[in-house]
Amino acid sequence: MSNVIGIGMTHYPMLAGADTHMANLMRTVLKDPDIPAERKDPANWSEVAQREWGDDQGTTAAAAHRAELLAELAKTRAALDEFQPDLLVVWGDDQYENFREEVIPSFCVLAYDDTEVEAFAVLHMLGVPNAWGAPDDLTFSMKGKPEFAKRLAADLISDGIETAYSYQQRKGVHFPHAFANTQIFLDYDNVGQKFPYPIVPIAVNCYGEHVIARKGGIARFADIQAGENLDPPGPTPKRCFETGRAVGRSVRESGLRVALVASASWSHAFLNDKDWHLRPDTEADRRLYDAMVAGEVDAWTSVTTREIIDAGQHEMLNWFCLLGAMHELGMTLEHSAFVHTEVLNSNKVFALYR
Repeated sequence: MSNVIGIGMTHYPMLAGADTHMANLMRTVLKDPDIPAERKDPANWSEVAQREWGDDQGTTAAAAHRAELLAELAKTRAALDEFQPDLLVVWGDDQYENFREEVIPSFCVLAYDDTEVEAFAVLHMLGVPNAWGAPDDLTFSMKGKPEFAKRLAADLISDGIETAYSYQQRKGVHFPHAFANTQIFLDYDNVGQKFPYPIVPIAVNCYGEHVIARKGGIARFADIQAGENLDPPGPTPKRCFETGRAVGRSVRESGLRVALVASASWSHAFLNDKDWHLRPDTEADRRLYDAMVAGEVDAWTSVTTREIIDAGQHEMLNWFCLLGAMHELGMTLEHSAFVHTEVLNSNKVFALYR
């Protein structure tokens, strides 16, 4: 039996919020005065977008979207429990959390001890109530595996991968939500409080030229059109793929049962400038999804940084890491799902490799 399972999932922040707020990003975009009025008029949207927006600005669609996501997350958790990992290694993006002006590595292994995490820190920032009606100050413990993390970082460096490592999270800033939400969503009924498995995060500079310029978030078109002071790029998709391969080699020799997890949605509307932040680039997502299902590795390794940014697929770099590891280890895609939306910011993809 293999000592590895591969998982792809989402850490979509608004899944932790109430349905009435799930379309908040769209509501924000519609207030941008520099987006052409005809683009913002729902009468000119696709049939899918009009249906999702409905007469309640996406609230009914949010409930249906949540149901789809929770069904896939339940399958993911069942597979995880069947596998009984010693730990999870999770690739996730850092959206101006640990990665700030002082230093921005391409990859950073978080070799943390057990850490107390604020479950709803991002929701607090956004002014959104949580979906559970739980206390706003609820916390959970994320179990660490620091010695494994240190060995992993050492293996990656020895393998020629430019990897940073960290022993403590940045003070005064919430725990990176890509990893916090991964634990919450894999233990959804308990808001992450009863998740039994340690997590070793690998933070990836997915936001690249926008990590400081946009602070990992949305920009108004007045600022975009005025000319942004962009940052140097993040790691290339191919470099992420090769990093995933190196992680796979390290894990294969570890003697432990490890779940390798990519936690990210695919194209994000708020990063898809060419479509005025009104929809994700579903066509670009579908091309890569179809290639993943068909096992067409070259279709992934040939993708450029520019193509990723232009499609608003920044966070997919986490998935390039996963696919690299799966390729290295000869894993087979057993299950996948593409959860499409037009008005709820991002398409979500789920994958299970054995």
